[in-house]
Amino acid sequence: MFSKQQYTLIFASVLSWGVLFNHQTAYPFTVTILHNNDGESQLLNAGSGIENFGGVDRFTTLVNDLRNNATTDAVLTLSSGDNFLAGPEFNASLATGSMGSRIYYDALALGNIGYDAIILGNHDFDFGPDLLADFIAFYNNNTVNAAPYLSANLDFSGEANLQNLVNMGQIASSAIVEKGGQKIGIIGATTPNLPFISSPGNVSVNQDVKTVVQGEIDRLTTEEGVNKIILVSHLQGVNEDEALISQLQGVDIAIAGGGDEILANPDDQLVPGDSRQDDYPRIVQDINGNDVPLVTTAGNYKYVGQLVVEFDDNGELLSIDAGSGPVVVAGTGAIAGDGNPVTQTVVGDPTVQSQINDPVQNFVDSLANNIIAVSEVNLDGRRNAIRSQETNEGNLVADAILFQANQSAAGFGLGSVDIALTNGGGIRNDTIIPAGDISELDTFDILPFGNFVSIFPEITPTQLKTILENAVASISLMDNEANIDGASGTGRFAQIAGFNFTYNPTETPIEIDGDGNITIPGSRIIDVTLEDGTKLIEKGRILGNAPSVSVATVDFLARGGDQYPFGDTPFTNVGVTYQQALANYIESSLGLNGVISAADYPEGGEGRISLTTQTVVSTPEPSSLLGLGLLVLGFVVKRKVLK
Repeated sequence: MFSKQQYTLIFASVLSWGVLFNHQTAYPFTVTILHNNDGESQLLNAGSGIENFGGVDRFTTLVNDLRNNATTDAVLTLSSGDNFLAGPEFNASLATGSMGSRIYYDALALGNIGYDAIILGNHDFDFGPDLLADFIAFYNNNTVNAAPYLSANLDFSGEANLQNLVNMGQIASSAIVEKGGQKIGIIGATTPNLPFISSPGNVSVNQDVKTVVQGEIDRLTTEEGVNKIILVSHLQGVNEDEALISQLQGVDIAIAGGGDEILANPDDQLVPGDSRQDDYPRIVQDINGNDVPLVTTAGNYKYVGQLVVEFDDNGELLSIDAGSGPVVVAGTGAIAGDGNPVTQTVVGDPTVQSQINDPVQNFVDSLANNIIAVSEVNLDGRRNAIRSQETNEGNLVADAILFQANQSAAGFGLGSVDIALTNGGGIRNDTIIPAGDISELDTFDILPFGNFVSIFPEITPTQLKTILENAVASISLMDNEANIDGASGTGRFAQIAGFNFTYNPTETPIEIDGDGNITIPGSRIIDVTLEDGTKLIEKGRILGNAPSVSVATVDFLARGGDQYPFGDTPFTNVGVTYQQALANYIESSLGLNGVISAADYPEGGEGRISLTTQTVVSTPEPSSLLGLGLLVLGFVVKRKVLK
């Protein structure tokens, strides 16, 4: 086994590409792999304060420069997933028309970049399988030498439009790319959590990623004569890829997506605010102990990963160029995070600028210029906060969903709605919005997905407890079990309206298997009280007179997203997105009438969700109560006899 440093030393010392690792070859095969992941519709730039970084126009220029200046025998360009994401910039595409006639600016970007293969990530399914099929079809119809979309562990036969693309070879498990007279096998894989975190419809997800990927490796090597294998996946992070690789044999290089990790060398320049988390590449081991270089980049078109490697005639990886690493995407005059000017700046590609950046910018500007409210208070939508605790922005969103549900209910023959909840993972701005003007753009930044407000007319107290147990199941204490002042969680954590609850994160969390079966019921929820004071749960026990409630949420959760256990309970989709619900609530005279007040939404929240050290009080078994009653009765009778 060899560390990255050993690879580097070997590469640097053998300038003639001669004998390496006891392998001799007269004609080594060298490859430059350009890669990125999680572009997520961040088309214009990297974001507020770092506008001179990122941007798909600059990204395209940089990829072309690196490709044209490469001195290797072959250059591959690969995306490891999440090729678009709901939000203001993707809404520019949605606003161009209906499916079948729509312009997908992200697809135009992918075509201009010129990928050899594109992996399917979880966010690519967020709008459902039909939109994804429409997106891929548009990409293929508007791209010269269109790349295949890959995932080995997805079965598309349940979705006709996607299966049609499979039949045409536009979606596949793997691809063979011929470069420099050599075959290179590229295998795709998508997170097995796809059904819980996105909306794949009837796309079937094989949870046994190891077996599926190994099968593709074996097929490519034994049946197709491929001796160089690249695994490109969207498993949600490099740790997941490392765990998978440790169970495989035959993978030469792995490219991860979904984790947004920054792998870099100590001297690599980074975007201001980014910090190096590990070496580029990270060297991991396969099942036989062979070293495999694993790479990824941070998303949002901020970096182009550049991995330069050498293979021998047998397809054995010999060396990794010491110059491999992430290349920052930066405009003229950009200053890197180290305080020095970026050494390789670029000007945006003019074709991409006119086809993509300009129309998207015009759309976003129109949203930003539409001021719909004034906020008297800072609104906390930071990712770590919104996924682990009540925040005033979370309260605002939950109130908006409850408001919209009650405004729409009568039109669907439904009564008033009691409570609302939504997942923190659906609240995406990841910032504190300062007090001041609130624009329509802000509502898209907060709630970018195509989630629709939905109503469950009747949820029993027992089912509500199970739902809330799921909401807090992934919470872990930040320090230790003696300190419950802070906690961290995941996207399933709920923001709520119309009630409050307390929970103890040191108690047993609920566990739900991949089929939605509850294997451990959980005991973290301690008290639940409706806004009018009606208690449903006290000290962990469901009260005997607790009523059922009507619940508003988003259809993503109603269909089991984030493993919310609504099951087969019937619900009604009211046809209003949660973003539009937020805008309606803020603007309406029946809602906030254009003012988000500090009194209504104080910083830190208003105590809707609280942590407690209280534990569940066990309910005595009926037989125990009967025995106790007989004992007391016997005591009373005995006393009377003694008298």
